[in-house]
Amino acid sequence: MADLLPPLKPIPIKDRLSILFIEKGHLDVLDGAFVVVDKTGVRTHIPVGGVVCLMLEPGTRVSHAAAALAARVGTLLVWVGEAGVRLYSSGQPGGARADRLLYQAMLALDEKLRLKVVRKMYAMRFGEEPPARRSVEQLRGIEGARVRETYKLIAKKYGVEWKARNYDTSDWDKADIPNRCLSAATACLYGVTEAAVLAAGYAPAIGFIHTGKPLSFVYDVADVYKFETVVPVAFRIAARKPINPEQQVRIACRDIFRESRLLERIIPGIEEMLAAGEVVPPVPPEESVPPAIPNPESLGDAGHRA
Repeated sequence: MADLLPPLKPIPIKDRLSILFIEKGHLDVLDGAFVVVDKTGVRTHIPVGGVVCLMLEPGTRVSHAAAALAARVGTLLVWVGEAGVRLYSSGQPGGARADRLLYQAMLALDEKLRLKVVRKMYAMRFGEEPPARRSVEQLRGIEGARVRETYKLIAKKYGVEWKARNYDTSDWDKADIPNRCLSAATACLYGVTEAAVLAAGYAPAIGFIHTGKPLSFVYDVADVYKFETVVPVAFRIAARKPINPEQQVRIACRDIFRESRLLERIIPGIEEMLAAGEVVPPVPPEESVPPAIPNPESLGDAGHRA
């Protein structure tokens, strides 16, 4: 009977649940599925490959079997701190495809091509073309000024007292509620974005606007969607001044990811950003590793489910 069962295939990013947070439990594998065992022995099963990324909070232990299963099914494991501050994340298969990496690196190393990509990111983020004859550094400065002003406008809309983006990862409680909410919200966005970047075969570290950081490209891509998704959520929650703002932000982020269909848009968005360089991507060799989470081929026409 086992031979009659179809082989397991990773579920495309766009069809998955975005994020799940795990706290004070042991993540292991039982009967081929993720299972979280708390201190009382209660087991909670998580569908294999049905989640984009698992956020592991303090007090969580992970078995070797769970890490291996996460890599096989393309679920990103993200170790986060008390307030969603990123600590470490596991890799995914397909995250180092030579053709995609060469394409991305070629665009990032050539200043003219890089500028085209940065201008496209700017246009996608703000809905208008950036000023002409500006360098990457000048556009970065213009973007920073617009971002600071946008924070003020959204805070005013929700009646939140806003001073500046400021937080200390070593002493989280010193930050005010708006900054705590924003950090928790952006951690959620960065997690699903990193999972999409890796699944598509690109390198998180090769950025265009952000540079010199392990997740530079993740920040570039996430910033395109930040102000239409998680920032309004963060300020809306902050306005309520809840007892546990981070938890409410995470739940609200999961909802906005679904409502905005974000997971369906990130990978096509990455392709659109890079296509602005107007160069032909290298042809992958026959022996190259395919995308980690490919879209399935449909047996019918466009009106049928894949």
